[in-house]
Amino acid sequence: MAAMHAVGLHLKLSVAVALVTIALKTGAWWLTGSVSLLSDALESLVNLAGAVFALAMVTLAAQPPDAEHPYGHHKAEYFSSGFEGVLIFAAALGIVWAAVGRLLAPQPVEQLGLGLSLSIISSALNGALAWSMLRTARRHRSVALEGDARHLFTDVWTSVGVVLGLLAVAATGWLWLDPVIAIAVALNILREGASLVRESASGLLDEALEPAVRDEIERTLDQFRHEHTIRFDHVSTRRAGQRRFVDLHMHMPGAWSLGRAAALRTSVEQALMAAVPGLRATIQLLPMDVEAHFGDARDPL
Repeated sequence: MAAMHAVGLHLKLSVAVALVTIALKTGAWWLTGSVSLLSDALESLVNLAGAVFALAMVTLAAQPPDAEHPYGHHKAEYFSSGFEGVLIFAAALGIVWAAVGRLLAPQPVEQLGLGLSLSIISSALNGALAWSMLRTARRHRSVALEGDARHLFTDVWTSVGVVLGLLAVAATGWLWLDPVIAIAVALNILREGASLVRESASGLLDEALEPAVRDEIERTLDQFRHEHTIRFDHVSTRRAGQRRFVDLHMHMPGAWSLGRAAALRTSVEQALMAAVPGLRATIQLLPMDVEAHFGDARDPL
């Protein structure tokens, strides 16, 4: 619950900051007429939509299991990253459309000093928030929060590039630089959008846990292994949002009582959950001389 509260708090803050930065960047575009500042404002609009959707998905992911979803709603966070990636693609297309029109008909940039000041203030807000969000996301393994944080960092670097580019426009008088910068912004956020969509798809495909986590699971199982009495096999892992899962078979002497076997299984489960926070272990008990085989179960034609 504490993890969900921290993630939700940061996403609510992200929504608030997005509203402020949209106002600042829209003001910068209105003052200057710069299409590259317009592209920066459009990306902030995507930040707002992404943050709102991420908050909704994190709230859904926190719901307890029910009859329709007995394993919980943890994968809802992956929809957030995918949705934000799609929004980025849409924003990039809008930026390119506006930039091509300005490239064909260049226009002077006005009140550049004030416009850039507003852009720099909004970038500072985004940078501070993104840094805090990324730390929280990694601490609590929130896919939705990390996706939002990474997009905010992209927004910060986008704004830095826009500011430097517009300073070059002011220094050289090359009006074509403004739409070229906007197109570069679009290409940059397209790259980030593709990354978010790819990660969202990977999460929905039940990827195995990270190698370091799998190694920690094996080290924990080594504490209980015994050449003649205890062994483990068919260890498989997966992750769904903040939740981690491991399934395995534990073999022991067939003469052991059910109570003794269950007590040992409880000890193994507790050790695994202590070694890997957020882990849920499912352990099937089998006699030492019994093997479980897995194959493709095919329905008869």
